[in-house]
Amino acid sequence: MRHASWLAAVVLSGAMPASAASLTAADLMKLARLSDPQVSPDGRTVAYTASQPNLAANNSNSDLWVVPLAGGEARRLTNHPTADSRPRWSPDGKVIGFLSRRGGAQQVYSVEPRGGEPRQLTRVESGVESFLWITPQQLLVVSDVYPDCQGKKPPAAAVVCNKQKAEQAGKPTAARAYDELLYRHWDTWEDGKRTHLLVVPTDGSDAIDLTLGSRDVPPFNLAGPDDFAVSPDGKEVAFARNDDRQPALSTNADLFVVPTAGGPERKLPAALGYDGSPQYSPDGKSIAFRSQARAGYEADRWRLMVYDRASGAVREVTTGFADHVEAFAWSPDSGTIYFTAGVNARTPVFAVSAAGGAVRMVSQGSFGDLSIGGDGQFLVTTAVSLTHPPEIVRIGVDGAAPSRLTRANDALLHPFGLREGESVTYTGAAGKTVQAWIVRPPAFDPAKKYPLLVLIHGGPQGVWSDSWTFRWNAQVFAAAGYVVFAPNPRGSTGWGQEFVDDVNRDWGGRAYEDVMKGTDFAEALPYVEKGRTVAAGASYGGYMVNWIAGHTDRFKALVSHDGIFDLPSMYGSTEELWFTDWEFGGPPWENPEVYARHNPAAFAKNFKTPTLVVHGELDYRVPLEQGMGMFTALQRKGVPSRLLVFPDENHWVLKPANSVRWYQEVLDWLGRYSKS
Repeated sequence: MRHASWLAAVVLSGAMPASAASLTAADLMKLARLSDPQVSPDGRTVAYTASQPNLAANNSNSDLWVVPLAGGEARRLTNHPTADSRPRWSPDGKVIGFLSRRGGAQQVYSVEPRGGEPRQLTRVESGVESFLWITPQQLLVVSDVYPDCQGKKPPAAAVVCNKQKAEQAGKPTAARAYDELLYRHWDTWEDGKRTHLLVVPTDGSDAIDLTLGSRDVPPFNLAGPDDFAVSPDGKEVAFARNDDRQPALSTNADLFVVPTAGGPERKLPAALGYDGSPQYSPDGKSIAFRSQARAGYEADRWRLMVYDRASGAVREVTTGFADHVEAFAWSPDSGTIYFTAGVNARTPVFAVSAAGGAVRMVSQGSFGDLSIGGDGQFLVTTAVSLTHPPEIVRIGVDGAAPSRLTRANDALLHPFGLREGESVTYTGAAGKTVQAWIVRPPAFDPAKKYPLLVLIHGGPQGVWSDSWTFRWNAQVFAAAGYVVFAPNPRGSTGWGQEFVDDVNRDWGGRAYEDVMKGTDFAEALPYVEKGRTVAAGASYGGYMVNWIAGHTDRFKALVSHDGIFDLPSMYGSTEELWFTDWEFGGPPWENPEVYARHNPAAFAKNFKTPTLVVHGELDYRVPLEQGMGMFTALQRKGVPSRLLVFPDENHWVLKPANSVRWYQEVLDWLGRYSKS
């Protein structure tokens, strides 16, 4: 059996169903979504979050669960109609802190591992976005505050000030005015608040703001590890902050430390790019963190660094390792750091000495969050594959095979007989090898021929990996009768930084050729019916679909989701300008030839292929006007086209009923042209 298929093997413990059912988007909404496993200090119990979509309410609810590390029955710990999330064990292991809105604004609560009624620990006026324990009596919380209210004496005056400003917001007019960039971000307009770190006693006494000023601490972090940490003795906090004059143009976050009692902060040695995700070693002597060497490049290789608190020296411990460090965790003896990294379209677990040296693979497969506790003999993480959403697993640090701790979705998935993805390679642009996944329908018959669906990932520095996604689920498309082909063209992560960099300032060049050569490869498969090929993608994948529309008519239909249509206008309306500055060598008035050469709008005269355009109205990364421009061009050219807008979604479609509608629209559109 191939090394990546162990999860599928233990999921389907019984015989495959004789006649597989077809997995639909509605079925996806029945699956539990497990995340954020946390091992107790004594190493006996794992707490985690399980989220369950609710189609009728068009939302999701999450609760806390616990499961023995040694194996056994998982047990629900909270059960409330509002979401409970982010379980974190207190330092003494007596309670589990978590976030909840059960009292209104999100606050920190605690519950005993055996269960019982949760107790509210914080009453922060502005709410709590995230938190860590400092001691059993103190919390470090992340909260959005009005910076000019902070530092007032007595501390209660800051509370009153924040409350008054919040009440006055929008009165008497809802007009907004701004004097600098980054006035909106991701899906939210700036409102004058800044994210700060507060020390909050659990007895209700006054909080201490550790990060006074007009900068966000921690900075905006879409999906990476925490950008703040507490020392083992509870006396110091490490955090990331971007102090550059124009944060919209900069990825240069640096690390700082500050006493938890308050006082002057100290900056750690810094790289030109992003320094973040600090974690103190258990012995308190070091801080590990992730760092990018190049300024302004959000897709530069994430290196794993270690800072010696006594000497002030910084060293990279992953020198020679070609790919990006993602989640990581210290061993209890502070001698080893375990981490995940995307390599060859999977995300194995690796280990490296805290002093540096050779990196060794601990476990092959695709894994997520890492947690370790007790005697350090086991790592706990989420395991995922193309046939199964995340489940909690235990991995021996000695390389022993992973062991499943949860089986939340096994019974629900069993009737569908999902097929493992097949990893293939082909020759792309300039003779380089390109990897791709092929997913076949559950009732696949090699004697039959099927339409081909080419899926193009976002980024462009992204990857289709051996993992489960609820937004672009290859199994749902395969169950609809397609052979799914998901290539990882130039720009994809997991094949070294040079392969990633190959897409810079060349969006419509080698990556496009990689996709086209991959389509040639897939159409030559004996079970693919050439002439019924369709393609779809989102974000950069949406850009590529728009580019395809102006450069070939080989596809029967296209789906462009949140795709860039006009590069110059995109520059004037997106928020993170460091991204476009890096990818196109500066603003359009400084490097107009690059923008012109790779601008889909410049080739709209060639549009012929029926195209569904999808966009979220709250998408400020690739604003709605990009989708509108694409749809307008298609309509003016007389090309069959449809515009689908979600007023309550951002760059992603997240709400359950919206997701089901999205799949229905996409499959209806593709089927209209590929199956007629």
